Amino acid sequence: MPHPQNGSNGASGRPGAAKEPASSRPGWLYRTGRWCARHFVVVIALWLAALVGLQVLHQNYGGEYSDNFTLPGSQSQEGLDVLREHAPTAGGYSSQIVLHDPSSPLTQVSSQVTEVIGNLEELPDVLSAVDPLPQPGTPPPTRPAGTPNTGPLSSDGKTAYITVRFDKQPSVLGKDYIPGVDRAVQPLRDAGVTVEYGGTLGELARPAPDDRTSEVIGFAVAIVVLLIGFGSVIGAVMPLVTALIGVVCGLALLSLLAAAFVFATVSPTLATMIGLGVGIDYALFLITRHRQNLMDGHDPPTAAAMAVTTSGHAVLVSGCTVIIALSGLWVSGITFIGKLGLAAGITVVTAVLTAITLVPALLGMVGRNVDRFVVRKAVAETGVAPGAPVTGTWHRYAMRVERRPWRFLTGGVVVLAVLAFPLLFIQLGHIGDGADPTSFTDRRAYDLMTSAFGPGSNGPLTLVVDQSAVPEADRAALASSVQKALTDVPNAEVITPMQPTADGDVLIGTAYSVAAPQDGRTTQLTEHLGNDVLPQAVSGTEAHTYVTGPTAAQVDFLEIVSSRLPLIIAVVVSLAFLVILIVFRGLLVAVKAAVLNVISIAASYGVVVAVFQWGWGGPALGVSGKVPIESYVPMMMFAIVFGLSMDYEIFLLSRVHEAWLRTGDPEGSVAHALEITARVITCAALIMVSVFAAFILSDNIVVKMLGLGLAASVLIDATIVRLLLVPAVMTLLGKSAWWSPRWLDRVLPRVDAEGGGLQPLRNPAAPGGEK
Repeated sequence: MPHPQNGSNGASGRPGAAKEPASSRPGWLYRTGRWCARHFVVVIALWLAALVGLQVLHQNYGGEYSDNFTLPGSQSQEGLDVLREHAPTAGGYSSQIVLHDPSSPLTQVSSQVTEVIGNLEELPDVLSAVDPLPQPGTPPPTRPAGTPNTGPLSSDGKTAYITVRFDKQPSVLGKDYIPGVDRAVQPLRDAGVTVEYGGTLGELARPAPDDRTSEVIGFAVAIVVLLIGFGSVIGAVMPLVTALIGVVCGLALLSLLAAAFVFATVSPTLATMIGLGVGIDYALFLITRHRQNLMDGHDPPTAAAMAVTTSGHAVLVSGCTVIIALSGLWVSGITFIGKLGLAAGITVVTAVLTAITLVPALLGMVGRNVDRFVVRKAVAETGVAPGAPVTGTWHRYAMRVERRPWRFLTGGVVVLAVLAFPLLFIQLGHIGDGADPTSFTDRRAYDLMTSAFGPGSNGPLTLVVDQSAVPEADRAALASSVQKALTDVPNAEVITPMQPTADGDVLIGTAYSVAAPQDGRTTQLTEHLGNDVLPQAVSGTEAHTYVTGPTAAQVDFLEIVSSRLPLIIAVVVSLAFLVILIVFRGLLVAVKAAVLNVISIAASYGVVVAVFQWGWGGPALGVSGKVPIESYVPMMMFAIVFGLSMDYEIFLLSRVHEAWLRTGDPEGSVAHALEITARVITCAALIMVSVFAAFILSDNIVVKMLGLGLAASVLIDATIVRLLLVPAVMTLLGKSAWWSPRWLDRVLPRVDAEGGGLQPLRNPAAPGGEK
């Protein structure tokens, strides 16, 4: 729709300003939609060729996913670099292979253990493997009374762990590396010893994620929702087909990128979740508008072209908003996080492309038969006959809200405040192996280690003191000072004596926490050692200290993410605010959109904290006990949810804006827009909720967390926000919602939410309309 120029008040969105002349030539979206509808054979053939071609490339050249990433400049990374330089066999990436024999001490299979150690050291990328058993004829090491046993051999001799160090993260070695490890440890398994893989080696040995069950459930619910909501069988199946094609193509493209760049293992699952959600929604918006156009008397190619011009334009704007929000993740400065946004963005792009090309082609192919097979009376945007006044159930509901806006606004805010309350107690951290299903070898290794050596044995901290710049005459005093400082450290179960490397330039020790790696006390211990204890012990010397190892790296990652989360929130909110401001040219309506979305996201955070951190229903979801919120989940949720919530914001506000420009009645415009969008937005939200919630069935705790968080956020946004807060706030704002300063209107680019040239012209008799 053409935007009016500034009137005397400078408000570009206000009725009463002069209207720009509409172009007589149809826009490119109209031409694209019409061409695709008329040449549906060509378009469908091209998409099928792309689908097959990308699958062939994926099968032959696709890469693998891994969780290998570095944190340049962090203490853990610098400490690892020092170890690599001065003690290569101690400076790699370590994992534990846990041995357990419930019937007899492991010393009875010492020959098999020795054979396994030799086999492991012959594997590629292995730097060393440490024998946990004492040498034959050597008595086991003695410990002072009361000193906990941290391994590598348990007090009863029935549990031990082999520490294997790799020259690279085991996660990047690929699934085909595990059979070699299995062959290396087979002598012990043949002897009846239980062998489990811990740490990153165990994570590599996990079964490949299978999201097909989640996808089938999401699709089944989507079909039911669409059939009940709109009645048309073809109209229900078509969004699922186009969304699936878009996701499959997007995942193939992601796999090809993974061959050149490292993407996290959760990337394809995240891309599938987002791709299916937005793909179904975008197709649904277009198909619903097309069917309404058919009911209004247009021929199929014209109806499809008009749908692409209006709803298709909104899809473009919404897709760009989602991608902008996902791009905000790069502000974190962590490539690992930025690439997760890129992975999800790929399937958003394919969803937009299928919506504006494949959907009109399929609509052109079925013609007027789109509603031929029905399970109930077919409806599109409303159940009102063409040309009749829109005064249905949702219109009456909106009028009720408008009569008592403060009541509905207060009620909605109170509900959101209650849901957001747990957010005040959020604990970010890393989800340890102890929360995984017992079917995972790393979980079984975790349990064996905890039982034999205490929970801290699953996350040892490597202490490094670089004394290469310290004169040799001063090194003994330095070692004594460090050892004294490491006495009675809070939250430390055991800290081993510091030992020099072969070249004498570095001191190395190990600290074990009293708690599991994901426990807050372990985080406190890591920070206390790295920031206080060790630096103070070497103060006044040229020595440098570090705390390194996988657990320390997770703590560094947590600190970086926590410090940059506010910046990401500010960037994403600002960009989304600008999108709404540019599209609708109303300052207050853009502020309203940003504020309400932030509040709804806070409520979804609260749901995640209550379920996973407080344990309210976590066991029912397959989570063992209470777990912290994975450090990057709030960041990912914010970017994704903010982008997705803007979808519904744009689709609803575009209809409000259209009615406002036509009638100049702010309250009536909100009621009209809610009536014609409530059905499609509600159905779209239910579908997206079902798609996200189905991924709670995943064995990956992070995927469960994201699935629940995204499902809760969409449900909250489509109900409390869209049905309570938006109508109430828009009523209270009235005409001022679309106000913007004259100078701002001049500098903003002009972008229509639902395409220009096809919207009804402003009613000259409307208040403030053209005379």
